[in-house]
Amino acid sequence: MNKLFSIFFCFAAISLFAQKKWNVNFYNEKTGNEISIFADNNEEMPMSSKFTFQLDNLNSTAANEFTVVIPEKAKRFLITKLSPKNPAKSNQFTYTNMTNFGDVTLKDFDQDYIYSLPFETGKTQLVYQGYNGKFSHQKINALDFNLKTGEKIFAAREGKVVEVVDHNTSSCANISCAKFNNNIVIMHSDGSFADYAHLKYKGAAVRIGDVVEKGQFIGFSGNTGFSNGPHLHFSVYLNRIDGKRDYISTKFKTSTSEGELLQEGKTYTKNY
Repeated sequence: MNKLFSIFFCFAAISLFAQKKWNVNFYNEKTGNEISIFADNNEEMPMSSKFTFQLDNLNSTAANEFTVVIPEKAKRFLITKLSPKNPAKSNQFTYTNMTNFGDVTLKDFDQDYIYSLPFETGKTQLVYQGYNGKFSHQKINALDFNLKTGEKIFAAREGKVVEVVDHNTSSCANISCAKFNNNIVIMHSDGSFADYAHLKYKGAAVRIGDVVEKGQFIGFSGNTGFSNGPHLHFSVYLNRIDGKRDYISTKFKTSTSEGELLQEGKTYTKNY
């Protein structure tokens, strides 16, 4: 007589933001002598998960270690199927997984895209910390514009809003306060993400799932989180499964150029 599966599993998820629990559910179903592992992704963006399996008397349709990208809003997305090597013997499996948002397998992106300055038309703003800045941008392609608290922020590129945090009020000039960042994250058509950070309390004018146009008003600048004064932090990146980001240098249209890399210590005018 064939023995039934003896099923044991453990699930561990690691997300980039410590206080964020992504709305992705993993579960298994048994049909006959086969176990199927599925995922429901309730987020507005793809989610990536790296799985490591320990199998006892089981074959898998995937490798013992692999990374899978789960499409946005996917239901019953098949991760793998497990079947017994010897149905007459008992079997078991365990797995752990690390989950992060976005497609972590992406290597290519639109390097030629020209971004719009993320502040109001007619204004001139200083980039007071640029790429690889000494305060908080070491080895990071990110820009800090000297917007005051309450000044309007505009989308530098069209995309979908996938993350909004605007309930925080605290700030300090130490990385320990990064957990208090208010921000808006927008996913672009090439799979990259733009982060607009340090918004004021209740400073978001968009919601998760909104599709925004380039130049659309999205929120108000502030001084929350890891910050030494009011400003807008802007960066574009590709996510990686271990929580790291590949930051992308971005060209902007300015009053003097159709597309240039912005530099620390210089001012730029938006005349369009």
